[in-house]
Amino acid sequence: MTAVRVISLAAACLAAAPAFALEQGEHRFNGFGTVGVTHLGGEDEGRSYGIQGQTNDSWRGDQLSKFGAQLQYGLTDTIGATIQLTAKAEKDDWQANLEWAYLSWQADQNLMLRAGRLRTPVFMYSETLDVGYSYPWLRLPDEVYSLVHLTNYEGADAIYSLPLSYGSVSLQLAAGQAKNADTYEYDEDFEMDYENLFGANISLATNSFGTFRVGYVEADLSADFRASVTGFPQPIPFLQLDEMKGKFTSIGHQYDNGTWLSANEWVSRSIENDDSGSSDAFYMMGGRRFGEFLAHVTYAQLDEDAGRQSSWTYGLNYSLLPTVTLKGEYKRVDTRGGYDGVFVPSARELTLNAVGAAPARNFDGDIISVGVDFVF
Repeated sequence: MTAVRVISLAAACLAAAPAFALEQGEHRFNGFGTVGVTHLGGEDEGRSYGIQGQTNDSWRGDQLSKFGAQLQYGLTDTIGATIQLTAKAEKDDWQANLEWAYLSWQADQNLMLRAGRLRTPVFMYSETLDVGYSYPWLRLPDEVYSLVHLTNYEGADAIYSLPLSYGSVSLQLAAGQAKNADTYEYDEDFEMDYENLFGANISLATNSFGTFRVGYVEADLSADFRASVTGFPQPIPFLQLDEMKGKFTSIGHQYDNGTWLSANEWVSRSIENDDSGSSDAFYMMGGRRFGEFLAHVTYAQLDEDAGRQSSWTYGLNYSLLPTVTLKGEYKRVDTRGGYDGVFVPSARELTLNAVGAAPARNFDGDIISVGVDFVF
């Protein structure tokens, strides 16, 4: 079995695609995980980087390492149940997470309806976000995948798939909400509500030119991010949202013919009436296989009103087994315009910048990551 087919099969099983609906009494169990370490060099001692600030100048495994299991069971020939659990670090503590818990109904050979806890259909790799084996990197491009922290919601979706002579097309519509969703900002933990969530995306998988995807998600956002800062008598309000409409648009493309592969994604995020402008980001990845080795390079860029972050990532993977891949990456990341990007400033730093007591600065760093991705 080729590496391309193994990856496709693993990703399809773990994404619970309509084509894999089970018969009554049939079950399918899959496991997946990553064991890896990462290190940030070139920045101030103690500086952290990433969605939860887990990458710093120590060799740490909690940024990359995670474990998961998924169980699917056919209640009838058309109705099934799916549960997916993960164990991964949230900031500095390991936690068990219920990522998926839903019922599905295969209405006909083309249409599947699902209801319960589902993955938020934001990014090209949202369905297999925790399944590192399904993508070439050890860490997904931060410039894009740091923009939305919400990974699942409670609600329903409909997936309609249609085979074509040159491939297949799939349309997904999703609706629901996510209350008290954990968000890590300014080196602090906060909660945000996502109400009236609606998402739609369409994917065209071709036989010769790869898969194209266009997506859109919106939700009413409510949050009150306040942090205590030494030297200030009252907590400082950093972000206050009261049912403000957040919008997220994405365009993506994947290609893999067994020798050459490519992944590209462009996204834009905006929040109405908060005067912060939009966040626009993209990455472009190209790679080539040499037997059991895969060499790849990625350029990524994040632009906001405050400035720009850009990075180059160079990776080399080795297929130890058909379902086990050893990966190594070097990422050089820089910011400009006095912008922190995905580096994590403290609430005190941001406050001093805002009152002019300390100038905003640029950041740069070298991130080395090594690990193993597996599925079974």
